[in-house]
Amino acid sequence: MDILSILGVIIGFAVLLGGNFIEGGAISTLINGPAALIVFGGTLGAAMLQTPMVHLKRAIKIFRWIFKPPQNAFRGGIDKIVRWSVTARKEGLLGLEEIAERETDPFARKGLQLMVDGSEPEVIRRVMENELVLDEQRDQDAVRFYESMGGYSPTIGIIGAVMGLIHVMRNLADPEQLGPGIALAFVATIYGVALANLFLLPIANKLKMCINERSQHRELMIEGIIAIADGENPRAIEMKLTGYLQ
Repeated sequence: MDILSILGVIIGFAVLLGGNFIEGGAISTLINGPAALIVFGGTLGAAMLQTPMVHLKRAIKIFRWIFKPPQNAFRGGIDKIVRWSVTARKEGLLGLEEIAERETDPFARKGLQLMVDGSEPEVIRRVMENELVLDEQRDQDAVRFYESMGGYSPTIGIIGAVMGLIHVMRNLADPEQLGPGIALAFVATIYGVALANLFLLPIANKLKMCINERSQHRELMIEGIIAIADGENPRAIEMKLTGYLQ
């Protein structure tokens, strides 16, 4: 569980509510059903309109990375590669066949299977790098769903504010209608800006960091597997890969 993500959400809400309380406002002043409907519904609808279904499904699937990011143990990955290289030097590349069958990481398992099948290092690199690039592109396309929501949200908030002002202008003769109209105008703006800058854009940036770290871990796997295929010394492989440690 990512503690920083949880703290970020808590602090974001606390700042808004705390600042409103210090100014003498009540929590009820920030609760407005029509404003929430306009901002949240409008933002979601606009983002869905521009997003293909396959990217939307992927965006929903990787949302959990915000609080539970993928585990990319670089030190553990290096140790695993070194063990593979030792096995390869003792038993040959065919000695990795059983290891490949037990490997839980599909990306690493594909590289090991290619190596066991006798593929040339250039072929192994090309296949694995192609998969890395395609997977990274799919994830980046999914992240754009949250980026687009963060871009639309403030504008939808302004639309909500304008609608509230229109409501106010149409009811100038009725003082009882002025309060709800003005509240809709200002609360919708708060919802739009806060949603974008406290949640949606940070979510998109956090997911990008997870994607980059995952890609770096896969690059480590590629370099390690290619080094084994080239017959490099396990110690030399370990020294080469230590640059990936953070």
